[in-house]
Amino acid sequence: MKYVFWVSTILVIYAYLGYPAMLWILSKLKRKQVTSTPIEPTVSIVMAVRNEASRLVSKLKNLADVDYPAELIEIIVVSDGSTDETNEMLAKSTGVRAIIRLTNSGKAAALNAAVPIAKGDIVVFTDVRQEIEPAALRALVSNFADSEVGCVSGELLFRGARSGTEGGVSLYWRMEKVIRKLEAVTGSVVGATGALYAARRSLVSVLPDGTLLDDVYIPMAVSRAGYRVIFEPAARAWDEEPHAGGHEFRRKVRTLAGNYQLVQIAPWLLTRGNPLRWRFVSHKLFRLAVPFLLMAMFLSAIALWSDDAYRTVAVLQGVFYFAAVLGLVSKGRIRMASAPASFCLLNAAAAAALVSFVRYRTSPTKLWSGMPSSTPVTSFPDRIARNESSQDALSVEEAGISRSGGAK
Repeated sequence: MKYVFWVSTILVIYAYLGYPAMLWILSKLKRKQVTSTPIEPTVSIVMAVRNEASRLVSKLKNLADVDYPAELIEIIVVSDGSTDETNEMLAKSTGVRAIIRLTNSGKAAALNAAVPIAKGDIVVFTDVRQEIEPAALRALVSNFADSEVGCVSGELLFRGARSGTEGGVSLYWRMEKVIRKLEAVTGSVVGATGALYAARRSLVSVLPDGTLLDDVYIPMAVSRAGYRVIFEPAARAWDEEPHAGGHEFRRKVRTLAGNYQLVQIAPWLLTRGNPLRWRFVSHKLFRLAVPFLLMAMFLSAIALWSDDAYRTVAVLQGVFYFAAVLGLVSKGRIRMASAPASFCLLNAAAAAALVSFVRYRTSPTKLWSGMPSSTPVTSFPDRIARNESSQDALSVEEAGISRSGGAK
């Protein structure tokens, strides 16, 4: 039982402190610089949406306001089985190439439809919810002046610091960004920020069917091809502070289940063929094991109750979990309990992620966005709307994507 306790304890400490400490030491021994230079390559901004009529107009305006030559940008939006006014809004938008898919096939299928028709040298991926700063695009693409860089992650920030468990979730995210920065300066980042990241078009691979974490799969594939994946803090996207309630919990479960799925669909991640294997296992997989390791610590300490040291650990863990319950019940009003509440909530999500992955492993799109929609949506005839300069401004295509990702 002592063996169980100490192995579990050491692995938990490694997951949260040991791995960042090793990266910090590496950053002091050997830093890898990036030759960043202002450049202006052609850019394709790709975005998958579903029932986002309420956000679409503001997002397209946000993209139109970026500080970058308009003639070098194309925007491709894939409506993945939308049943609200999203398709009608895309049909009326100018300066957008829109692909209308009649059924909800998932984000991976949507991106696979968009990338083959992209014309830009650099493909920028973003989500509809976040607002991109005007200078973010230039900050991203400047890193591609370095021939070793194949993918660049932006930084996601939250508006307004809230107290309580929401602040605890934000604290977790800030710690996560510290790790990403250390990974970047010592080589490559494991994954990217889904709100804003970019890759050389020639390196963007086809996503396996149902991939939940494109922002991890694509960067890892880029690294496998021999290029660096870096973090650019000057490329900022803004979102609202995450809530620690049901919505945030479900979102975290989906994300963590995606890490399980990555091992299933890309077993090469655990082989020598993955140059970031140590980082991937330490950053992604150990986090999934923490809730089970904590349980092993707690139960083994209770089993060793007769020993003062183990009894102390069991009592301290019990007090910590009780504080977490108080933090959740009080909804953050007890400030001292906010950090334990957030920690336990996130680890509960990691445990639930395993259950969700097992349940939906053959139908991953159900996990991400609910049951695939079979409700017909408004379709539009293939057409191209031209702007005043007679340049192609809008193409709306009915769904008809081959398994290889090409548009019909």
